[in-house]
Amino acid sequence: MDALFPLSDTQALMQDSLSRWLQDHAPFERRAGLLATPEAITPLWTGLTQSLGLLGAALPEESGGLGGGLADHLVILQALGHALLPEPYAACVVTGAGLLQRLPGARARQLLAGVADGTVRPVLAALEPSGRHDLSQVATTVRSGDGASRLSGRKAVVRAAPYATHWLVSARDEAGTLRLALVRPDASGISRRDLRLADGGWAAELAFDATPAEALLGDAGTDLLPLLLQAADEALLAAGAEAVGVMQRLMHDTLDYVRQRQQFGTPLASFQVVQHRLADMHMAWLLARALVGATLAAMDQPAPERRRAVASAQVAVARAARSVGQGAVQLHGGMGMTDELAVGHAFKRLTLIEHHFGSVDVHLRRVAAYQPLR
Repeated sequence: MDALFPLSDTQALMQDSLSRWLQDHAPFERRAGLLATPEAITPLWTGLTQSLGLLGAALPEESGGLGGGLADHLVILQALGHALLPEPYAACVVTGAGLLQRLPGARARQLLAGVADGTVRPVLAALEPSGRHDLSQVATTVRSGDGASRLSGRKAVVRAAPYATHWLVSARDEAGTLRLALVRPDASGISRRDLRLADGGWAAELAFDATPAEALLGDAGTDLLPLLLQAADEALLAAGAEAVGVMQRLMHDTLDYVRQRQQFGTPLASFQVVQHRLADMHMAWLLARALVGATLAAMDQPAPERRRAVASAQVAVARAARSVGQGAVQLHGGMGMTDELAVGHAFKRLTLIEHHFGSVDVHLRRVAAYQPLR
């Protein structure tokens, strides 16, 4: 597998071990079963924890992790994307755990240790029906009284919510400050509608009616919007790494197919028009891979530089996803959209990633908004 950036020996070994384990324990033939219900993912989660010890690879050492950071997340997600099995790692370990490690307090540290050993799967519930992709548009409220905090409001299409052991729900307190309420899925006052997404993954729509929060995370009076925006940028870059893995899988499968499939007694790969299409797909994938890898260096920069770099990478990923996805389906003909081949599943996943946190136009506007005037 061609890496996003030069890997250390540890990272190369980690990616190779994960890829081999996924080939043996989660091949494409088992994908439908692993995604049939939210509970069916348990063998994969157990394997990532007990067989490979990967859930703590990127987490801080003081929380039971290995301290690999975001770079290790990208290495893992590229391999998971190639296997078409990214969830719930991206939502729980990249975003959920990423927020917890930046929040103060003993409860956050306790939950983070649970992520490393596989017992805790935290999922962020932040976007609302009226807010679209705007994390600042939060009408959900949390009110404290009589020794308890109660949550009221709605959250829209929360990806991986059915997998979660805990939800991190954004809400505004009495002072209008944005906080994160820790809520268990079995708490009272919750209406939940599970959704099956086009790519086979799971999400849920959540409604809270005086739902008791187990805790309010973060310091009172400190608005958490900057942390949420940082988490969103990391989630976007993680989706880009996953997309690179998915596209690499598509390129490999498509190249194999056109070499074997014949027309007029000649392999499809010998036709110049097919070669040109494959070359265009390959160049789009290379550009996306290069930008995702290069953007990692910008993640520690001030917010404007970070957001511009992530948005630029997402534009390249979205355009490459369309080029590679559509090209693979067309070169496979009608077979490309059947459930029997990985191509159709990969195309659907790339389509969702293409619109992650907004369309290409949305991300182009982000690039322009953070572009300094010259």
